[in-house]
Amino acid sequence: MSKITDTVSALAAPIVEKQGCELWDVEFVREAGEWFLRVYIDKEGGVSIDDCEAVSRALDPLLDEADPIEQSYTFEVSSAGLERALKRPTDFQRFMGSLVAVKLYKAADGAKEYVGTLRGYDGGAVTVETKTGETRTFEKTEVASVHLRIN
Repeated sequence: MSKITDTVSALAAPIVEKQGCELWDVEFVREAGEWFLRVYIDKEGGVSIDDCEAVSRALDPLLDEADPIEQSYTFEVSSAGLERALKRPTDFQRFMGSLVAVKLYKAADGAKEYVGTLRGYDGGAVTVETKTGETRTFEKTEVASVHLRIN
């Protein structure tokens, strides 16, 4: 799957930038028996429906021409969202000090989710300071996902 998302990212990045936005992520996922190609964009001040439409209209013919996906799929362009996933080291650097929710594969001390202030990121290990002041570090192999959290 990563080959598909890499190809789509390479096609999308210049289109997204031309629209004054930033490419946040590309997903190719199967949900309820159907495939979805999702391009997530971001922009200072927020993404509008017009931004999503402009990127979609410009990118759609390029995807048809390049044809990187054999099966049928639904194509969507949307905002990365306020509670977006943090995946790349640059995402973690950008949002250091922000409130995040760390979801774990297996419960640690009885919980599968920890909410706190992002205090560190090192080689995939995520450090958060919880509301009680406790600092917890979770290794990359323990972390299922990290999302920004809005109170």
